[in-house]
Parts: sequence; structure tokens; C-alpha cells
Amino acid sequence: MAESAPLQWPLTVAIGVGVAGGLGLAWVLTRQTRRLANEEAAQIIEVAKREAVVAGHEARQKAEEEIQGRRAEVTREFDRREIETDIKLREIRAHEESLGLLDYQLEQKQEKLSRENAAVKQARDAIRSLSKSLRKRLEGVSQMDAEEIKRTLREEVMLECQDELRALRRETLDRSEQDLQNEAKRILITTMQRLSSKPNADITATIVHLPSEEMKGRIIGREGRNIKSFEAATGVTLLIDETPQMVLISSFDPVRREIARLALDGLVKDGRIHPASIEEFVNRAREDVDLNVQQSGEDAVQRLGINGLHPEIIKHLGRLKYRFSYTQNVLDHSIEVGFLCSMIASELGLDPNVAKRAGLLHDIGKGVEGDYEGSHAIIGADLVKRHGETPIVVNAVAAHHEEVKPETVYAGLVILADTVSASRPGARAESMTSYIQRLERLEKLAMSLEGVQQAYAIQAGREIRVVVSPQNVTDEQARELSKTLRRKIEEELQYPSTIKVTVIRESRFTETAT
Repeated sequence: MAESAPLQWPLTVAIGVGVAGGLGLAWVLTRQTRRLANEEAAQIIEVAKREAVVAGHEARQKAEEEIQGRRAEVTREFDRREIETDIKLREIRAHEESLGLLDYQLEQKQEKLSRENAAVKQARDAIRSLSKSLRKRLEGVSQMDAEEIKRTLREEVMLECQDELRALRRETLDRSEQDLQNEAKRILITTMQRLSSKPNADITATIVHLPSEEMKGRIIGREGRNIKSFEAATGVTLLIDETPQMVLISSFDPVRREIARLALDGLVKDGRIHPASIEEFVNRAREDVDLNVQQSGEDAVQRLGINGLHPEIIKHLGRLKYRFSYTQNVLDHSIEVGFLCSMIASELGLDPNVAKRAGLLHDIGKGVEGDYEGSHAIIGADLVKRHGETPIVVNAVAAHHEEVKPETVYAGLVILADTVSASRPGARAESMTSYIQRLERLEKLAMSLEGVQQAYAIQAGREIRVVVSPQNVTDEQARELSKTLRRKIEEELQYPSTIKVTVIRESRFTETAT
């Protein structure tokens, strides 16, 4: 037992040291773990702070974008309302100016009528005084028989009432003419407001896009045999230049141009381009265009609700789809004229179906091939006459350019509707360069005549006013000069609609009293 006691003491010390070391190691490990946990928590907090900052920045940016969008929307709405207000103000000013002009004209007419009434009253008073003196003289003349006295009195009464009858007749005629003008304006305005159409763009060339530049060489072919075959089969001209991936089809015949476009599109998609395939695709395109022409004619007839038209007439109507007149599609123009004729005829108590038929067919001569001689009005009249149309429709078609005398009121309706459809804003247009050149040529043509001092093209080139020297040109020569200028314009210029020629010869003599 004595020997075991010294051995237990070091063992106890060793165990104590081990426990102390274990506790120290555990404390160190615990502290190290706590430090790592704190660092990890700090990192998590820092990441959370950064995410919060980014989210706040994104939310603020989104809010700013939404605010800017709403601000832009408010600005656009304000600008729109400001433009609408400006337009309404201009309309009000224009209306006020027109009312002022009407008031001024009314005052002028009232002053004129007052002067005329004063003059008539003065003349009537003079005639009455003369009549009284004449009656007194007649009473003292006992040699006159009863018949002479009656005749003399009758002449006196007629002379006394002549001025009043003349004034009454003039007033009645002026009122009737004004009523007719107001009624005509009402009918035209009502008709035009009921019809709305869109402008069309003229096409004299067609562009076909190619998938690659290599396709141009295949279209041309070896020694140009493919392009020659294509132009011979379609009757158009293919223009292939340095413009990338593009070929231009040029032709003044829109039907040929459409056939060429469809054929070339088919050839490019198929990829096999040689004379045999060219002929095949051209024939196929021609069949498609013929089918489209027939369908377009039937659609036009269906839109207007016209029955009983000959199939050949419907086919020629469909060809008008590919015709243009100063940027206006001829088929759309014909449909529009048909609607206008129908509405005007309804306002006047005429047959709207006859007017509609004449209006639709008035330009059908433009769809006839160029083998026939004469204007399109005469050609169209012959065509519809051969296919069973009534004399009223035939005359309306032939007379819509006044080459033939109108025989019925329906011809006048077609002339009026044709003018309204062609002259409405947006219906016909030309480039600014050609427009200016046309006006300059018109003025130069007038200035080239002898005796002309000044020439002005007005009304967008629809009227030319020529001022001649009164010392060198007489009234008769001025009349001949207007006819000469009209012939020169018809022979040398190309122009839409008509041109009115006005020759002015004026002499002024001025003296100053001192």
C-alpha cells in the first residue's frame, strides 16, 4: 500500500494535466468555432446588405422608368390635345373669316340694291309725273277717238311698269340661280362626305429581291440566253445593275410587268432557270394574272351590286386594276365614280342603278389593248355597245370627256362624278420636280406667243392667265391668241384633267387733277 501511494500521485497529476489540457483545447476550439461563425455571419450580413442595395437600386430604377413613361404619356396626351385645340382654333378663325366675308358681300349687295331701288323710284316718279301731264293733255284733245285714247293709255301704262317688271325679273332670276347653286353644293358636299377613299401610288417599275448575288448570273445565263428568253416571253426589260440582291422589271404595260414579276419570283424560288423553265413559269404567271383579272372585275361588280354585265366587260374591268392615271388606280377610280353617280342620282330623284352602271363603265376603254384607234371614251363606248348596254350608258361613256355631246342627264352625272373623283385631295399626284417643270413649260409656252406681256400658271396648273399688250393686240387677235395657245397646250404638253386658258387685254387711262 505504501508503494502504491507514490504511484497514484503522478497518475493523478497526469490525469489533472490531461483534463486541463482537454479543457484548454476545447476552449480554443470553441473560440475558433465562434470566431468562424462570427465571420460567416458578418459575410452573410454583408451579402444581404449588398443584395438589399441592389434590389433597392433596381426598384428605384424601375420606379424612375415608370415615372418617365407616365411623364412621356402625359406629354404626348398634352401635345395631342394642344394640336387638336390649335386645329379647332384655326377652323374657328377660318369660319369667322368666311362669315366676315359673307357679311361684307351682303353689305355690298344691300348697298347696290339700295342704289338700284333709289334709281328705280326716281325713274318711276318721273314717269308718273310725265303720265299725269300727258293725261291732262289728252283730256283737252277732243279730236282723238276712243280707240286712240285706249292705245295711248296702254302704251303709257306699259312704259310706267316696264322698269318695275325688269327689276322683278332680274331679282327672280338672281334668286333662282342662287338657289340652284346652293342646292348643287349641298348635293355634292353630301355625296362626297358619304364616300371615303384612300390615295393610290403609281407604279412604273417593279423590284424583285434575290436571295443572293449568285442568282443574278443565273438569271442572265450563258451569253445572256436566259435574260433574252425572259424578255422575249414577257415583253418587259430586266435591269440588272450593281444594286445588291435586286432586279428591276421595267415596262409601261402593268399587266406585262405583273406577269414578269410572278414568273421571276417562281423561277428564283425554283432555282432552275433555263429557256424551257422560263416559258413554263411565264405561262403559269399569265394564267394567274388572267384569273386575278377576272376575279377583280367580279369583285368590282359585286361591290356596286350591278347585275347583267357581259363577261367580256367584266374581264376588261378587271384589267383596269393594273392601270394607273396620275397615281390613281383606274379600277378604284371607276368604282368610286360609280358610287358618286349613284348617290347624286338618288339625291336628284333619278335611277341610281343606271347612273351607277354608267359611272363604273366610263373608263373601261383604258382596259382595251392598243390595237384600237381613238380615245378611250370612244373605244369604251363601242365596247359596251357591242355587248348589249343601253343607249343611255353608251352615251354616258362616250361623252364623259365631252368628245361627244351628252344626250341625257346621266352623261352629265358621269362627267361631274369623274371630275370629283379625279380632283379630290390625294387622288392624283405627281412629283414636285415634274410639277414645277410642267408649270414652267406652261408659262414659257404662253410667253412664246407674240404680244404676250405676262403669263401666270395658277390653280395648280389647271389655269393659265395671259396678259397681252393692248397696243399690239386687238380684241379679235386676243380671241385668236387664246385658241392658238389652247392648241399648243394640247399638242405639246401632258397634263392631268383640263387647263383653262384666259387671255386678258386691258387698257388704263390715268389723269391727275391738280
